[in-house]
Amino acid sequence: MPLVTAPVPPFRSDGAGARRAAATAAERSLQLVVVAAILLPVLVLATGAWISYGSHRRDAEGRLARTLDVVREHAIKVFETADLAARQVNQILGDLPDEAVRAREPDLQRQLAELSGALPQVRDIWVLDAQARPLVTAEPLPAGREGDLAARPFFRLHRDGALPQGSDFVGEVMTVGPDGATAFQVSSARHGSSFRGVIAVAVDPAYFRDFYAQVRESGLDTISLLREDGTILARVPEIPGRITRTPPTSGFLTAVGRTPERGFYETRSAVDGRERLYAYRRLPHYPVYVTAGIDRATILAEWRDTVASHLYFGLPATLGLVALTVVALRRTRREGEALAQLRAEILRREASEDQLRQSQKMEAVGRLTGGLAHDFNNLLTVVLGSLEILQRRMGPVDARQQRLIDNAIGGARRAAALTQRLLAFARRQPLDPKPVDANALVSGMAELFRQTLGEAVRLETVLAGGLWRTFADPNQLENALLNLTVNARDAMPETGGRLTIETANAYLDEAYIAAHAEVAAGQYVLVAVTDNGTGMGPEVLARAVEPFFTTKEQGQGTGLGLSQVYGFVRQSGGHLAVYSELGQGTTVKIYLPRHAGPEDSPRPASRASLAIAQGDATVLVVEDEAAVRQFAVEALSDLGYRVLDADGAAAALNLLALHPEVALLLTDVVMPDVNGRRLADEALRRRPDLKVVFMTGYTRNAIVHNGMLDPGTQLITKPFTVAQLAAKLRTVLGDAAGPRLPV
Repeated sequence: MPLVTAPVPPFRSDGAGARRAAATAAERSLQLVVVAAILLPVLVLATGAWISYGSHRRDAEGRLARTLDVVREHAIKVFETADLAARQVNQILGDLPDEAVRAREPDLQRQLAELSGALPQVRDIWVLDAQARPLVTAEPLPAGREGDLAARPFFRLHRDGALPQGSDFVGEVMTVGPDGATAFQVSSARHGSSFRGVIAVAVDPAYFRDFYAQVRESGLDTISLLREDGTILARVPEIPGRITRTPPTSGFLTAVGRTPERGFYETRSAVDGRERLYAYRRLPHYPVYVTAGIDRATILAEWRDTVASHLYFGLPATLGLVALTVVALRRTRREGEALAQLRAEILRREASEDQLRQSQKMEAVGRLTGGLAHDFNNLLTVVLGSLEILQRRMGPVDARQQRLIDNAIGGARRAAALTQRLLAFARRQPLDPKPVDANALVSGMAELFRQTLGEAVRLETVLAGGLWRTFADPNQLENALLNLTVNARDAMPETGGRLTIETANAYLDEAYIAAHAEVAAGQYVLVAVTDNGTGMGPEVLARAVEPFFTTKEQGQGTGLGLSQVYGFVRQSGGHLAVYSELGQGTTVKIYLPRHAGPEDSPRPASRASLAIAQGDATVLVVEDEAAVRQFAVEALSDLGYRVLDADGAAAALNLLALHPEVALLLTDVVMPDVNGRRLADEALRRRPDLKVVFMTGYTRNAIVHNGMLDPGTQLITKPFTVAQLAAKLRTVLGDAAGPRLPV
């Protein structure tokens, strides 16, 4: 195909001008594109950098806030422990006059030293009289160290009544030992109608510093404990030189002046001159703050790293313009989603760790409560039993002496009931179901409910007539109602509210059971607890009985209260129903199966119906606590039994081999080396016909499994009376219809 060429037109000046104008417009457009290609990434980068800086700052504030939650909770526990120590000292001193305190100084000093030694955060405890003279201290007072304490702020403010009634004063850090050790005092006035002196608990700042050093490893720069006037009580890293307080113009005092309770501020430290972002929180009931800071250079370094990564992707975007921008946006979107997933995973992990810590704390409380209950029940066994034996052996006494003895026995029995309630709270005792009159139980707890709710909440009880009895553990039912009362109180506003506890007979029919497969149809006893508090929304209500789930602030609840109620009700064969509306209140209904059997209401042993031994039955008593063993021997001897005693398993087995006439083994459960369960197993292997009765105030797992006593196990719980011991032995040995011994 031939090539065709167009002719060249003649030159025309107006056409050349048009072409130049078009070239200029294109050039300008190109320049605009170049400028836009430069400015757009710059603007995007600048905007991104600003947003990134804000994000890094918010992340830093979040880390500070989470850390302060932990640090504040730790500080609250330390100050509450110091206040509790002061209260315990007040209980130890009681109404003793100063002369009596000085006369008993060695014994009181020993008690204070034991109290101080049990608390690692407490260095010393001082008790001063009304003239600021030391009466007794936990640590021996070095000669010449008394000084003039009347002019000290902690004494002067308590003496002059400058502090609110019952308030503590937190002093400055002072050198308290020849080795340069330091402490600050948490002081309170001694109890009395007039000023009697001061109790000062010396708190060791090193206890705070050690904890802060561990927390600081999470990436913080500094953690401090300060008074509201800027006095530094503890700081990590430690303060160089002799700086003890922040200046009046410091950022801390300025921020606290604006927002007293909590907040953030950025300032240059008056201690080391570093510029930091700080967060602070005030402790409740104390003029003390915890602060934490992150070096601003650290935040800027993290931010610069992020900006550098953005530059890495932004520079190629200037060459690829729209295409690379779209790619970058898509990649940024994916990275944002991945970062959100990572953050969510971090939050879930932190929540799991918090739940683990709460679980470990509750387990520790359970172990502590069980150990205390074991020792306390041993003491109560000796006290209650000895009083009962003494009362029987004294014969007739006048009314005043009898009243004193009755008061002592009544106090010991109330202490025993308190110990059992502690064990029930710690879930360290087996379920002991028995027929329960729910009306009587609610009526008996009414005063406790009122004390728990406080004066602002009105308590109403609606008790049904002709209420059926249920078969449940009364201690656990009391604990469940108390848990619901506490939850209701916390859900009400500060202005108060109303709590109603109602009982009724109920029948759950097939229609109800169709919607609740976990419960059987039938007759139930209903105990309903209703409050007019804040209520719960559907999302919260759906998770209300989940373990560790709580809507309270961190540190204000364990999330186990309602789950414990649910577990008890389900274990008892019952049903739990929760109804709630946001802003209206909550009703929790406990359905417990109706008890169709005979009423189990054993009469207490009367003074004229104490069962004594038949014939010459021999009992072997095994108890490692000498005082408890002595009481058991005395009681059994008075009941007419022949008694042998041993302080451990080895001695008991020897006596059992030497005395084939032993008919019954009465042994403690918790003993060193070999416990009562293993001793009984070995004794029964040698003597299959031997009767065994366990006695203990804390069952652990030796004779209790899955919350219930092992089948066939005979147990008498400490503290027990002579009448209870007599009835238990006669039941186990048989032939209960024998002679009676007057009490």
